[in-house]
Amino acid sequence: MEQLEFFSIPSPCIGVCQVNERGYCKGCMRSREERFNWQNMTADQQRNTIRLCRQRYLRLRRTTNQNSEVSTPAEPVGYQQNLFDE
Repeated sequence: MEQLEFFSIPSPCIGVCQVNERGYCKGCMRSREERFNWQNMTADQQRNTIRLCRQRYLRLRRTTNQNSEVSTPAEPVGYQQNLFDE
């Protein structure tokens, strides 16, 4: 049974709408499908998408630290910063 949601989960979009070579948004790290279907997702699906975005961001950050030639993603801002902090 799904828990009742009293507050909607805000989109992780930070307004940096550029796609990297793997097809993920450089700002929020969502795939095209995740971006386009955000409004139709259940709260559980949205939370899972945010979890996946965090994993993608951390993986890219680790790769960037190992190879300084890779460009860094846009820094998350506002309330979203805690989604990406380790």
